[in-house]
Amino acid sequence: MQIKEKDGRVKYIRALERFVKSAVALLKRDDFDAELFAKRMAKNYEILSKAEAVNLDSPYTKALESFAKNIMSASEQNRIDQGVLVREANALEKLKNNKSYKKDKHKIDFFKDY
Repeated sequence: MQIKEKDGRVKYIRALERFVKSAVALLKRDDFDAELFAKRMAKNYEILSKAEAVNLDSPYTKALESFAKNIMSASEQNRIDQGVLVREANALEKLKNNKSYKKDKHKIDFFKDY
């Protein structure tokens, strides 16, 4: 049973990442069109909704889910503010990159002059 839960979690997270990645690609285009954005997000949301939602623990995955919900609520209400969504996308990307940070090993040796 545990493998099935993990499999569902991975599928949901990957679906979220695909949805957000396509949204960010559309948002950062020079020729941004709000109508086209809303149509594509509705289509992509159908694919995302096929993946069963699971409880997410990490800050990055929670932010990913929150950003996806913000995109859908904005496109449903026809209040797509490109600037706000791009800022949220950049913050999400920063959060993702933050988890892969590694500290310098042997930091003391770095400052020694031999």
